[in-house]
Amino acid sequence: MALKELLTDLACKNAVAEDAKIRKLHDGQGLYLWIYEDGRKYWRLRYKIHSKEKSLSLGVYPVVGLKQARQLAQAERVKLASNIDPSIDRQINKQKAKEATANSFEAVAREWYTKQTHTWVPSHGKDVLRRLEGNVFPYIGLYPISQIDAPQLLNMIRIIEHRGSYDLAHRVLGVCGQVFRYGVSTGRCSRDPTADLRGALTPHKKKNQAAVKPEELPDLLRAIATYEKIGDKQTQLALQLLALTFVRTNELIGALWAEFDLNNALWIVPSERMKMRNEHVVPLTSQALSILTELKNIAGDSRYLLPGRNPNKPISNNTLLFALYRLGYKGKMTGHGFRAVASTALNESGLFSPDAIERQLAHGERNEVRGAYNRAEYLPERKRMMQWWSDHLEAMEKGADVIPLFGKSN
Repeated sequence: MALKELLTDLACKNAVAEDAKIRKLHDGQGLYLWIYEDGRKYWRLRYKIHSKEKSLSLGVYPVVGLKQARQLAQAERVKLASNIDPSIDRQINKQKAKEATANSFEAVAREWYTKQTHTWVPSHGKDVLRRLEGNVFPYIGLYPISQIDAPQLLNMIRIIEHRGSYDLAHRVLGVCGQVFRYGVSTGRCSRDPTADLRGALTPHKKKNQAAVKPEELPDLLRAIATYEKIGDKQTQLALQLLALTFVRTNELIGALWAEFDLNNALWIVPSERMKMRNEHVVPLTSQALSILTELKNIAGDSRYLLPGRNPNKPISNNTLLFALYRLGYKGKMTGHGFRAVASTALNESGLFSPDAIERQLAHGERNEVRGAYNRAEYLPERKRMMQWWSDHLEAMEKGADVIPLFGKSN
């Protein structure tokens, strides 16, 4: 076929099916433009290999123009010259691309993330995903996890460090390490390259949650007892309950009245609200029960222990922290600080077993079966311990003589 007899851009543009369901316009060497009666147009290449006639799609017109269609057809003819079947070759490449996508760092990370989320509180899960999507996937997400090496990881981490986010850099690398180890266990990569970066990151000083010194605790308790003079009664009672129970601040703020078994003096925090995703039992002391009675009068019909201005929602996460600020403890004390103070005091007292203290602090129990079994573990001792702690705080607030702790007398 002479060149002047081949298709032109104008002919492709104006071509219609006429009276046929499919009209096939030949461009030479097996390249055709198929025109359907509804106006759709497709490029196809007909070829013969091993005495068998075959056809291969080359794209949709006009997305794939005439010139590009000819180039694509020629590339397939080169394969035929090497005795490669273009159809089979395309299937193999699609499978390789599918495998590469399934084994990319992002795919493996999201698979790992899905398997971990049930062990995390929602806020932690959101933090992990945000770190991956904002700091990792844009740089190494599309790469096969097996091909990512230490220098490539370090280049990614340097971008975070350049922003001055040294703590975040360490956290992101830690998350990446967990993804790589999951990749090793599932056969997608052979090793965890994050280990090679030990010592390569800019050091950072971990900031602990602010907490008063043990000898400063009595003054803090007295200040909280007067908070109603500068703030509201509910916030004062919430701070006092936080000190008595030393739960995490978000566990207190999100508490529902349905979680409290007042007849048995127990607060049962459901697993979905706990950091380690294990149900947690908090024995309620006489002082805690008294505070709960007052809080119930304030909460009214709200299902929340600490309702905000909208009774259908709890108070803000910052309510208790800002209350401590107003009392003059900015940078000196946080809601989490009550946990640190209680942990130190209870361990220093020598009156209770470390296991009972750790269980009451709801520290890590990764094994789900053991976590469920430990729900009420050491409960009799924990009840005695919590009442001792409440009595101790009450005595300090009133300025009475208390058992000397931390090597000092209050």
